[in-house]
Amino acid sequence: MRFRTLLYLMLLAFFSCKNREAADKIYINANIWTGDSSQPSASVIAIKDNKIIYVGDDENAVKGSTTELIDLQGKMLVPGFVDNHTHFLMGGYGLASVKLKEARSKQQFIDIIKQYCIDHPGNEWIMGGDWDHENWGGELPRREWIDSVTGEHPLFIQRYDGHMAFANSKALALAKVTGNSIVPEGGVMIKDTQGNPTGVFKDEAFALINPAIPAPSEKQMREYLDRAAQYAVSLGVTGVNDMGTYGGWPDLATYRTAHAENKIPLRIYSFVSLGTWQKLDSLIKKDGRGDDMLHWGGLKGFVDGSLGSTTAWFHKPYKDDPSSTGLNITDTNLLRSWVIGADKAGLHVAVHAIGDKANDFILGIYDEADKANGSRDRRFRVEHAQHVNVTAIQHFADQHVIASMHPYHLVDDGIWAHKRLDDERLAGTYAFRSMLNKGVKLTFGSDWTVAPINPMYGIYAAITRRTGDGKNPDGWFPNEKMTVEEALKSYTANNAFGSFQEDKLGVLKVGMLADFVVLSEDLFKIKPENIKEVSVLRTIVNGKEVYKK
Repeated sequence: MRFRTLLYLMLLAFFSCKNREAADKIYINANIWTGDSSQPSASVIAIKDNKIIYVGDDENAVKGSTTELIDLQGKMLVPGFVDNHTHFLMGGYGLASVKLKEARSKQQFIDIIKQYCIDHPGNEWIMGGDWDHENWGGELPRREWIDSVTGEHPLFIQRYDGHMAFANSKALALAKVTGNSIVPEGGVMIKDTQGNPTGVFKDEAFALINPAIPAPSEKQMREYLDRAAQYAVSLGVTGVNDMGTYGGWPDLATYRTAHAENKIPLRIYSFVSLGTWQKLDSLIKKDGRGDDMLHWGGLKGFVDGSLGSTTAWFHKPYKDDPSSTGLNITDTNLLRSWVIGADKAGLHVAVHAIGDKANDFILGIYDEADKANGSRDRRFRVEHAQHVNVTAIQHFADQHVIASMHPYHLVDDGIWAHKRLDDERLAGTYAFRSMLNKGVKLTFGSDWTVAPINPMYGIYAAITRRTGDGKNPDGWFPNEKMTVEEALKSYTANNAFGSFQEDKLGVLKVGMLADFVVLSEDLFKIKPENIKEVSVLRTIVNGKEVYKK
């Protein structure tokens, strides 16, 4: 009897192995963090085509005669990182444009622009830049600083937060902007004592300059995409939520063309402007929502501006500008109708809110939409959710609103935010721990080009909360720190949920799509402050190795 039982078990094992599909590739000797609570760790992962068919510790479980074995020599392997908020094509443009983030003085700002113009002669528009006037004490740039060094180049370069931009006189002339130009509601044009533009514009005032800027060609858009995509996968980013650079629609057209040619190496969830929700609804009815590599159905709107540009919308005035509480840059009645209309159509709504009043306002509109259109799994998102109070955090939890946050912003903002806000409001800044304790779903990203797209920088910021000036070695408001595992989940499984892809991505288990990343160090074992130095060794998307160091 014992012999028969043994024979039966041996035959069962034989036929089970025989019928089991052989893997194309098996990664062995790995230190795998799966993100799957039912099997948190493993040393072997196998893929067939674009899916995971085995996760465990037996390297021979699905090995076939043609299976390729890749020995990772103990390196850490994690699910692919998704960036929840990028301006992807602007990122691709910016990689080849003038770089001003590190300019630490007025003269350095001028010198960098001067050298760029010497290296790039001609009369093409110069954009990007990502300057920060706080680096040299807070004085805003003036066109007189650079007119003599820019030659024939019109220039319109943005502050790194994207809510303030700076034009030279050539750009003002081409746009026919004077001190008498009418500034759109929700925007500001800075003037000198004579009433002339200094060159600085905030938020909706960009509309005075933008019409003069030539739209990029299809070829240029593809160049931006290719540049951005190759850079992103080199940093372990296997997917992005793109909030658009050119209103969303030209971006989406670029992605669709590249995808049709099978030339997108990472996954893209493409958002378009909230005000165009009816156009998106029509597209979906005609063409559907895309596929696992490229999909759409998301809408991005704005309540306010940014803290650095003093256009974030607060209940109380700014400390350094008592006359202002910031701006609501979208007409509130329009915003309300867009959100409720888009939600009724079953579209996915995400709205930018930085200040505490902006967050309270959009949460209120989301509640109205829920009541007007009926409860469902809508996954409303607040992009940034940067400055919130205790009541707002509870509303995030009760309303099941996703907090789409960007931790590396605190590295920059924490240097100077005390100039803008009192301690009471600062205590609710990037409130990761308070959100988590209430059960709020956090998703993470960069807001690239506002911050680096490198996920290691975001994880580092979330768990250390160190500011860029080195003055907070134990963390800026350290009670809001999170753990490595929590940060990893916010870049993987939670982002998959925030993109309606949690049944296919975000954790490493059998049946999921094969997106994962191999890292140079174990994030759980190194010092937290060293995480930003960790590099990516391999990036695998859809079963294909799209980057190898």
